[in-house]
Amino acid sequence: MRRVSKISAAIAVTAALALTATACGESSDESSGSDDGKMKIGMAYDVGGRGDNSFNDSAARGLDKAKAEFGAETKELTAKTGESSADRDQRLQSLAEGGYNPVIAIGFAYKEAIDKIAPKYPKISFGLVDSVSDVKNVDNIVFTEEQGSYLAGVAAALKSKDDKVGFIGGVDLPLIKKFAAGFRQGVLDTKPKATVQIQYLSTGSDLSGFGSPDKGKAAAKGMLDKGIDVIFAAAGGSGAGSIEAVAGKKGAWSIGVDSDQALDPALAKYKDTILTSVVKNVDSGVYDLVKSVKDGKPITGTQTYSLAKGGVSLTPTGDHLKDIQAQLDEAKKKIVDGTIKVKTTT
Repeated sequence: MRRVSKISAAIAVTAALALTATACGESSDESSGSDDGKMKIGMAYDVGGRGDNSFNDSAARGLDKAKAEFGAETKELTAKTGESSADRDQRLQSLAEGGYNPVIAIGFAYKEAIDKIAPKYPKISFGLVDSVSDVKNVDNIVFTEEQGSYLAGVAAALKSKDDKVGFIGGVDLPLIKKFAAGFRQGVLDTKPKATVQIQYLSTGSDLSGFGSPDKGKAAAKGMLDKGIDVIFAAAGGSGAGSIEAVAGKKGAWSIGVDSDQALDPALAKYKDTILTSVVKNVDSGVYDLVKSVKDGKPITGTQTYSLAKGGVSLTPTGDHLKDIQAQLDEAKKKIVDGTIKVKTTT
């Protein structure tokens, strides 16, 4: 077992209280099903699951809203680090067989499983976050991560004292490279002479970079030792380690991701050093799909949640952006009207 930081241990305890093991992952809020006509929503989380203080928690908020509004029954299953594609297949199939509709897969790692399982259940609506499937009964929920990250780059450039900023990506994958590309462009468009160090915690099929706060902390410490004073981590649960490390360096700022991490109780002691968070409103995509199924008009195809549509944004918590808000508003306007074309690769 990896050595983890205090904050990651807290996260693990929270997750352990919320989740119980099952054969195809971890499950919370179990439902054995009923014949009372209640809507049943199935959620398959990525590694870290509910309680990751980031990506999965954003999706969970959408599920919670739909559950409360529609009086639905829910079942939540969670991926494990190092699991096989067959595990993901089984997780989705178990939800479909259990009569859950929609079945929502959180994370690009489920793409292959969606392609395989969704066609077998044409009367069930499936959701896929962060990837695109051509299967007819699938709603692809994607975001312009690079646009929100561009704004974070502008903020980082304006707040850095020595024009040295860093980006920590969970895994070296196209999705995370979108965050890196937008961030780097935002920094250099604002201060062309600034430097941007980019580092990934794992590569290829090794997804441990999304769930290792100890790795995030070590990477951030290495950057801080080089004089970098603003660090943006798009690394799932690993980002908590980066935030912890930055909080220990006077005058340094961290930038959170996916959820407003300055509002996260597990990160409360570090909130004063969290400059902002690049929010990806996965909850909106989850809720929209559930509502469409409830209304009898399931969404299919690809739905892109952009900056213009409020799909991505920067959080204002702590008022740390007040002095640079005018520059951020101008950059946002230029992205929305097309004056600025944000890159998706570095």
